[in-house]
Amino acid sequence: MTAHSDSPPSSSSRRRTAKKKRSSTPSTKEGMPSRSPRALSTSLESIQINPRTPKTPRSNDRRWPREDDVDEVELSLLGEDERRQAADGMGLEEEMDYVSQPPKKSVSSKDKSAIVLLVILYLIQGFPLGLALGSVPFLLREHLSYSQLAIFSLASYPYSLKLLWSPIVDSYFFRSIGRRKSWILPMQLVIGTVMLLISFRAEEYMNHPAEHIYEISLAFTGLVTFSATQDIAVDGWALTLLSEENLSYASTCQTIGLNTGFFASFTVFLAFNSESFAHKWGIPRLTLGTYLQFCSLFSFGVTIWLLFKKEDKETSEEDINIKTVYKTMWNICKLKHVQILCLMHLLAKIAWAANDAATQLKMVEKGLGREDLAIAVLIDFPFQILGGYVAGRWSRGDKPLRPWMIAFGPRLVLALVATLTVFWFPKPPITIAFFAFLVIQTVLSSFAGTIQFGGIASFHTRISDPVVGGTYMTLLATFTNLGGTWPRFFVLKGVDAFSIATCNIKAAGQQLSVKAAECVSEHGKQACKDLGGECITERDGYYIVSAICMGVGTLLVVFYLIPTARKLQALPASKWRVYT
Repeated sequence: MTAHSDSPPSSSSRRRTAKKKRSSTPSTKEGMPSRSPRALSTSLESIQINPRTPKTPRSNDRRWPREDDVDEVELSLLGEDERRQAADGMGLEEEMDYVSQPPKKSVSSKDKSAIVLLVILYLIQGFPLGLALGSVPFLLREHLSYSQLAIFSLASYPYSLKLLWSPIVDSYFFRSIGRRKSWILPMQLVIGTVMLLISFRAEEYMNHPAEHIYEISLAFTGLVTFSATQDIAVDGWALTLLSEENLSYASTCQTIGLNTGFFASFTVFLAFNSESFAHKWGIPRLTLGTYLQFCSLFSFGVTIWLLFKKEDKETSEEDINIKTVYKTMWNICKLKHVQILCLMHLLAKIAWAANDAATQLKMVEKGLGREDLAIAVLIDFPFQILGGYVAGRWSRGDKPLRPWMIAFGPRLVLALVATLTVFWFPKPPITIAFFAFLVIQTVLSSFAGTIQFGGIASFHTRISDPVVGGTYMTLLATFTNLGGTWPRFFVLKGVDAFSIATCNIKAAGQQLSVKAAECVSEHGKQACKDLGGECITERDGYYIVSAICMGVGTLLVVFYLIPTARKLQALPASKWRVYT
């Protein structure tokens, strides 16, 4: 998974958001489910983290911009001395406050405590996500075909679709428990319980996954769904846990916590689960069952700790119910330019869909050690952070999609290089020089992806209607995530569909060739070997699927995506407004 963050909201937006959160809400009976008017927080892509944008309050007359907003923009165009003179001339204290910003305050002990809490809550999400989207597919690869892996890949879908039920999480709660804890506490208990139950049969699942593929897929789909629901509640709690001047730390907490949990379940676990790694360092091999039990106990422990953590009451002066939120989403979707942008998102990642879904699996199949892969991903992590910083600076100005469009070229070339690397992959053990080449290739591909994400996130920030900012941003982020999620199932299915493999068995002086789709998996190859045969792959469907994806993707990039992006980027902000 790659990690990205967007630029924090402006100070004026944070002041308006904080003010909105501290106003009054309709009272309900104690202990009964309450319906809250507050709507959505934004969220993450499989391996990518989407920016958390506090929702901008809705003006009473639903017009944007207001007169005072226009005055502020006009004033900001003046120089420092001119602004001060204009403020003096008009006698407006607000403009003087705009010119003379107070010095930044240090982080208070309360905010430090809130930051620790948020990092831990996001960490709990990272544990199951790292397993479902990272390490488990590599463990299953030794026993399953790509078609069976395609079934398991459906477990990642709920995290990209959580927008569909996030208004419910924001609107219903028990007042006696707290708006956010009403969802966080049960979700963490369920996450811990499901991981504990899986741990008891983990070895059976990993040794004979073909017999339990639907059971495994259902279990991890549930884990991802519960983690996504907990994420919605944590996102909302972050806006009130942190003080007004430190709201920007919410995204930092998510980046640290979620990625730490993800890499623990992917990079660290994959390395310590390797028998060769354990033998090399003289340590016991870490089994999936043991790791799941650790994650389960951690989740239970944090849940018990939260019982003693008081949640401040959230209030709102706006009467926005769940029906209003869904209606707002529909109004946004009806905008012609939003429909074009969403279609662009769904098609934007087809070019490297095969590379993202199957290349690393193929490298492991060719002989790349799981611990080597884990090390490569670990080295890549700091470069992702650097890429996010570069993308943020590059996306400033009136052409935020420029880095997104420019990065298409490097990503297409790197996808081709990755396919050729699989084709010419050397027999193990691999040399240090080749491993360094793999690391460089991984870093460059991830860096280009981070640049693209920074550009598109900046564009979302620019076009989102401030009146419904949170809902708008979350909707666009959902389609961005789906663009990388939906092709995975079809790519993995296609690898098997286009592959031709036979099991050549020599018996009684005769040679028998049997077409065997199972020969694409390590388990199938071993079964053929047990019969005295040898698996021969006559045609590897990976290369065909990769060629189709890159061919179709290149045509889309040249003739649709880039021309469309240029047109959308040139549109005035008024074209993206829901309320005028």
